[in-house]
Parts: sequence; C-alpha cells; structure tokens
Amino acid sequence: MGLFSRKKVTDYESDLTRFMREFLARHPEEVASQRQGRAAWWDKTAAERAPAPSMSHAPRAGGYEHTFEPSGGAEHTFGVDDNSEA
Repeated sequence: MGLFSRKKVTDYESDLTRFMREFLARHPEEVASQRQGRAAWWDKTAAERAPAPSMSHAPRAGGYEHTFEPSGGAEHTFGVDDNSEA
C-alpha cells in the first residue's frame, strides 16, 4: 500500500438513506402515494400533453430567395430574342 492509498468504503449508508429505506419498509402505502404524485406531474400520454405550438410565426430558414418575384427592371422587360430558333 502506498503512502496515500485510500480504503474503499462500500458499506456506508447515510442516516437519511437508512431512515427512508426503513420508513418505506414500514409504510408501503407511501410508495403508492409517490407513484400517484409522479403520475399527476410526469406520466402523461401524448394526448394529455399540451399540443405543439404553431410555427407559423417563426421566420423561415435561408434558401427561399429564389421564390421571390423580380421587382422589375430592364432585364425583365424584354421578350424572347428575335434571333432565337424557338
């Protein structure tokens, strides 16, 4: 063993942990009460949860620039080229 070796303590149990273990062993109805409390706050089905908010108010991500109509200008006023084969 080295000068600063530590002995591993595996049998330690705090007073609070011992109290809770013994209390719950003597009062099994408290376990059922704990489960009911958890179910009231956490264990819910998807239908019981609040619906997802609408994202219509959220801004769109980039990449939609090509969907805008041209605002006008000389490059958009000309018709088909008269010299084209089409």
